[in-house]
Amino acid sequence: MRSISSLTASITVGFLTAAALTGAPATASTAPTTSVATAAPRVITATELPADLRLVRTTRSLLGTHTWYEQTVGGRPVVGGWYVVHRALDGTTTVGDGRIPAERLVLPSGAQRRPFVPVRAAVTAVTARPGAPTYLEASSEGMWVLPADGDRAARYVYAVLTVNGHGSTRHYVDAASAQVLVSDKISQHAAPRRKGKARVFDPNPVVKLQDEELRDQKDANAAVPASAYRRVTIRHLHHNTLVGKWVEIINRDRPVRPGGDFRFGRANNRFEMVNAYYGVERVQGFLQSLGFTDANAERQRVKTDAFAFDNSFYEPGSDRILFGRGGVDDAEDLEVVWHEYGHAVQDAQVPGFGSREQAGAIGEGFGDYLAVTMSQRLSPDTATTPWACVMDWDATSYTTETPHCLRRVDGTKVFPDDLDGEVHDDGEIWSRALWDINQAVGRRPATTLIIEAQFSFTPGIGFQAAAQTTVDTARALYGDTVAGQVQTAFVDRGILAS
Repeated sequence: MRSISSLTASITVGFLTAAALTGAPATASTAPTTSVATAAPRVITATELPADLRLVRTTRSLLGTHTWYEQTVGGRPVVGGWYVVHRALDGTTTVGDGRIPAERLVLPSGAQRRPFVPVRAAVTAVTARPGAPTYLEASSEGMWVLPADGDRAARYVYAVLTVNGHGSTRHYVDAASAQVLVSDKISQHAAPRRKGKARVFDPNPVVKLQDEELRDQKDANAAVPASAYRRVTIRHLHHNTLVGKWVEIINRDRPVRPGGDFRFGRANNRFEMVNAYYGVERVQGFLQSLGFTDANAERQRVKTDAFAFDNSFYEPGSDRILFGRGGVDDAEDLEVVWHEYGHAVQDAQVPGFGSREQAGAIGEGFGDYLAVTMSQRLSPDTATTPWACVMDWDATSYTTETPHCLRRVDGTKVFPDDLDGEVHDDGEIWSRALWDINQAVGRRPATTLIIEAQFSFTPGIGFQAAAQTTVDTARALYGDTVAGQVQTAFVDRGILAS
């Protein structure tokens, strides 16, 4: 399991720079080989690392490496405690320090010797609570240290992960009393390799046929003409099934085809499995083509038709993407697949990304941007299905206006006036800025600088700090002219000052 649950709680960000300590946005040199994380970089050696850290992972981007650690107390991970070292190509190093202060980690006397309840009791405390919803899954992620907060002292807790059709939630349960203390929603909403033949929707039937009148009709094959499908080759198949280099379909009934024929109609649930497999392979291939060899470059676990709700989400606790089957089966629309994959990318770049509202909104905005920019390659930009319209096919089940869009990336919202505290709504501010960058500098350079900038984000980063980091990244990669265009996109949204 890649995601580190201790990093998903509310945290206090503390970059070790004068700019950060004064609340000013982090800045960087215009030289392409300097760090874009913060100003005033300094060299950090292994011996200088604080002693209370445990390595999570190191990722590589176009401008350097990014090594993430989790904070520990007595060998137990601390909820919300993190530390990151960014090392630029020229060797300069900057750090981000999100460790919880020591005074909030003072455990009561005898806490370690106190008898703990069994793990199963902690899980039961969550699932059997009065009014608790029905969970598809509930499991323990081990023991952690929960920092003090107000009148509540620091204590040992079990982290219990639950999943249902509305998303995934991590619950922190007192290890001594089995009391549920905090619940944090964490999802926003060597065998030979072979090729196979498949039929897919790319990105979806509404766009392919330019027909806003299409409807799901309870998964009927007849609801969508044969001309809506694309015949494609799916690659990297292991053991003649949907397990590949970049994606693993984890449905128990995934198809096994020794002859490599994965051509199903949409009435067959295996069609969604094939469609999701193809979509993930395509988006990771695009990231690789931009030069990113470590942006979720692993086998992403995916389950289609996972529940009856009309919802889908990335679940960081188990590093899975789960697609619902309410309305249009979500995995039939590749823009849904690509949006959710965007969350997986950000979690791979920054463990626990989205721990605060604005960071969560950035995640939703990036997911929408990734969905529409993936559609740009093969889709026409028309009045019927404009590029800026997100999830044209899935949205036919719950919208009445045409074009059918879950959201758009060309809205008029501005920061901070239009913030309402809901991550999908506020994400429309961020996605519009990213879309304007795309339109100003082009699809590939825009996506490159956007992805690269995210390596230097923090779990709870706000709009302004993220925007400034993106501008600095644009300057490091492409120079002042492109950086100016990126700056303008954020100024137009009210995120940065002119």
